[in-house]
Amino acid sequence: MRAGFPDFRLGKVLATSFTGTLSERYGNAVERIPTPHRLIDWLAVNGLAVDSCTPAQLELARELRESIHATATAAALQDALPMSAVQVINDCSTLGRAAAVLTPEGERRWRLSSASCVEDALSVIAADAIHIIAGERDGKLALCASPTCRAAFFDTSQSRTRKWCDMNTCGNRQKKARFHANQRKNPRSAE
Repeated sequence: MRAGFPDFRLGKVLATSFTGTLSERYGNAVERIPTPHRLIDWLAVNGLAVDSCTPAQLELARELRESIHATATAAALQDALPMSAVQVINDCSTLGRAAAVLTPEGERRWRLSSASCVEDALSVIAADAIHIIAGERDGKLALCASPTCRAAFFDTSQSRTRKWCDMNTCGNRQKKARFHANQRKNPRSAE
């Protein structure tokens, strides 16, 4: 990882993890892929290694990220999907020529058409978004309960009632705020 940049917020679902490259959307936004090299880093961490990325490819990636976020948000709220965002996702899905391959360990990996093809990597992310938004996976789209975050995430908990995109960040922050508010109301409870 390159020093000087915020850590990635990694999840188990590729598409929603990708939307997490911009966090705190309704607070002090944190851009986690501010440079082409940072996008290369994120893709590598997620099994989609590429050798290079142009500023235009970074902009396409950000456009895809925002389209996935808008569409996943609409799906989570059971609103109509924004057609311009759907078009971006569909276009990115058809741009690349990535192929799923099976490893000797029985795991799926992605083979990109070339080591410099960001479009292949974006097509994998777009296809993942299509699978979750279309309801083809066991789970449901939800929005983080943090008013400054509101990240879309894919809830695979047994009860499908998860409230936070990440318990270690947003959930923990809300629990601390509740604790401190209770301490201010009842100062003797700390004794």
